[in-house]
Amino acid sequence: MAGRLPSPSKRSWLPVAIALAAALACVALTRNGDPSPLAQRRPAQAPAALMPSPTLAPVTPPAEGHTSEPAADPFQGRWDRMNAQLETEARRFPGRIAIFTKDLKRGWEWSYHSDDLFPSASLIKVPVMIGVFEKINRGEMALGQQLQLKRRLRAGGSGSLKWSRDGIKLTVRQLLDHLIMESDNTAMRILIDEVGIGYLQRQFQRIGLVYTEIYPEGLSLSSSRVRYENFTTAREMSMLMEKIYRGEMVDRFSSGLMLEILKQKKAPSRLAKHLPIGWQIAHKTGLLRRACHDSAVIFSPEGDYLITVLTGQNTDYSSAKDHIARLGAITYDHYKGRRDLYYAKAGAGHAKGR
Repeated sequence: MAGRLPSPSKRSWLPVAIALAAALACVALTRNGDPSPLAQRRPAQAPAALMPSPTLAPVTPPAEGHTSEPAADPFQGRWDRMNAQLETEARRFPGRIAIFTKDLKRGWEWSYHSDDLFPSASLIKVPVMIGVFEKINRGEMALGQQLQLKRRLRAGGSGSLKWSRDGIKLTVRQLLDHLIMESDNTAMRILIDEVGIGYLQRQFQRIGLVYTEIYPEGLSLSSSRVRYENFTTAREMSMLMEKIYRGEMVDRFSSGLMLEILKQKKAPSRLAKHLPIGWQIAHKTGLLRRACHDSAVIFSPEGDYLITVLTGQNTDYSSAKDHIARLGAITYDHYKGRRDLYYAKAGAGHAKGR
């Protein structure tokens, strides 16, 4: 018929229908959350909330009795038993007594009347030695410097220099050896005369001493009481010994040399009396005006440790020395290793053969 448009065939509509269906499918997919091509190119900028949650592994509950705390040191029980024995022995002592112990490896401390005041006796020579080393560190003295023995500086009591002739010269190092190894009172007077008592009083405060003081009258060798006594405590003496041991007194070199000098003391009494074979002790003793002391660093297989024992109001120095020796033996029994047990058995067998 004229004027009618020709109707399209089914074949001509097919491409249009396919294109329309594809467009509708893209719209549906976008609405369902599929990322757009732009988003696919920039995955790092997708919000974390839209990212899939990670799958976590199941958490296994801890077994019954399990703890996250570090395991207890197996030596703890021996340490506690040792100090319990020390306290029992201390309570049996007829006079005054103070004890301070510290495990230098583990940091454990135990004390018994460790802040009580006692006449320092020859323990005063330890801070005197420290004061001399401080002078050396400042460049105001030298280990090789020679000092003269004058008649007015001669002193009785312990030490061999009292038998030396007037006018002899000794190096500062020689005097320090006499001071500690022999507890030489003449050596102490020569050194104090050189550095000055006022300097030492200030130095004692500088190194942290509160109760340990030094006065000229307290240096008297009189067996009776003096008006101004030189006092100390078990805790403060232990503090000095620990700082020397750790290289913290004056400087590392000075501390090392002081420790070596303290190791050279030869008297096999008090804390050194029952020292096991192969062990080392660095210590200083004191005995004056009914006071009997020993302060030591012990080098043992189970670790190094401190023990300071101060005693006072003694009527018998021999008994006081033996009591200090027994306290030392208690610590040795608890710090012994397998090698020490071997030596103990060998020594016992050797003794039987005599």
